[in-house]
Amino acid sequence: MAHRLDPLDLYDVRSLLTDEERMVQDTVGRFVDEKVLPIIGDCFDQGRFPAELVPEIASLGLLGATLPEEYGCAGMNGVSYGLICQELERGDSGLRSFASVQSSLCMYPIFAYGSEEQKREYLPRMAAGEIIGCFGLTEPHGGSDPASMKTVARQDGGDWVINGAKMWITNGNLAHIAIVWAQTDEGIQGFIVPTDTKGFAAQEVHKKMSLRASVTSGLFFDDVRVPDSARLPNVKGLKGPLGCLNQARYGITWGPIGAAQACLKEVLDYTAQRVLFNRPLAANQAVQIRVADMARRITTAQLLSLQLGRLKDAGRLQPTQVSLAKWNNVRMALDIARDCRDILGGAGITTEHSAIRHALNLESVITYEGTETVHQLVVGRELTGINAF
Repeated sequence: MAHRLDPLDLYDVRSLLTDEERMVQDTVGRFVDEKVLPIIGDCFDQGRFPAELVPEIASLGLLGATLPEEYGCAGMNGVSYGLICQELERGDSGLRSFASVQSSLCMYPIFAYGSEEQKREYLPRMAAGEIIGCFGLTEPHGGSDPASMKTVARQDGGDWVINGAKMWITNGNLAHIAIVWAQTDEGIQGFIVPTDTKGFAAQEVHKKMSLRASVTSGLFFDDVRVPDSARLPNVKGLKGPLGCLNQARYGITWGPIGAAQACLKEVLDYTAQRVLFNRPLAANQAVQIRVADMARRITTAQLLSLQLGRLKDAGRLQPTQVSLAKWNNVRMALDIARDCRDILGGAGITTEHSAIRHALNLESVITYEGTETVHQLVVGRELTGINAF
C-alpha cells in the first residue's frame, strides 16, 4: 500500500520547493513550534505582543528577508518570504503581522523609494530588530479609500510640517519610526518620522477581540516637524503606498495557509482521540467530509500562493493576481478556523485550542490590506475593464 499522504500537504507542494526554501520553512517552523506555540495562547488572553521573540526573529533573518545582503538583510527570494509568513501565521496572525509590517511596509519603501543615505541608516538596524517601524496610511474615516487622506505635510523652509491622524496601525506603540504618507502640494509623499519627534503621539487600541497578541495604535501628528532628508525622495502619488501594500498582501496570501493548517491539525488530533457513541469522532462521515473539504481548500491555496511566488520571483507579478489569492486564501482560512472551532465543540471556545484564536485573528486579516470586497472588485475590473469602485 502507498504511504499515507501528509494531511497538511496532500499535493506534496513541499517537493516543488528548492532545498533553500525548504530549509527556510523548517527553520521558521522549528522556531514557531519551540518558542511561539507554548506562549501564544496566553499572550492572546493577556492582550500582549511577545516582544521578547523579536531578537530571535531578527537573528533568523526574517525581517526584510528579501532585501539585499549589502543592507544587512538575507537576500531571500519571494517564495521563501511567503513560507516565512506561512509558518509565522501558523503560530499567530499577530506575529506574522509584525514581520509583514516591518518587512513589506517599512523596510521595503525605504529600499524602493528611499535615498542611499536612508537605506544605509535604517535597513541594517531594522533587519537586526533594533529599529521597529510602523506604516501610517489608513485614517479614521478613510479605510478602503486611501486617496481621500486628510493628513497633510507642508514645506516650511528646509523642513516639512505634518498634521493629521492615522488609525489601525500595527506596531504603532512599539515603533521607533513611522513611515507616514501625507498629502503635499505635489501629491502624496512618504516620510520617515522618528516616533520621539515633538508633536507625535501613538495611542494603543484596546478592547480588541482580534489580533490581541499584536500592538494596534492610532497615530497623531500635531505640527510634527521633520527635515527634507526624512522624505522618501523617489516616489510621489498613491503608487508609493500601494506598492508597499502589494508586497505585504503577497505575504498575506501565504500566512493564512499556516493558520488553516494549524486548525486542521488540531481537529485531526482531537477527532482521532475523542470517543462518542463508542467510536472516535474521526470515524463519523460528517467529520470526514468536513476535514476533506478543509484539505481541498488548503491545497488550492498552497498552489495559488506558490505560483504567485514563482511569478513574483520571475518579475511577472500583477496586483490583480495578488488580489485573487488574498481573497481566496483568507476566506479559506477564516471558514476553516470557524468550522474547526465547531468540531471542537465547547472546548473550541477557549484559547487552550487554537481555532478560536485563529478565527478571531482572521476577522482582521480579511479586512486589512484591502477588504474581501475590494479584492473582488479589483478582479472584476481586470475581467471587465470597468472600474466599479
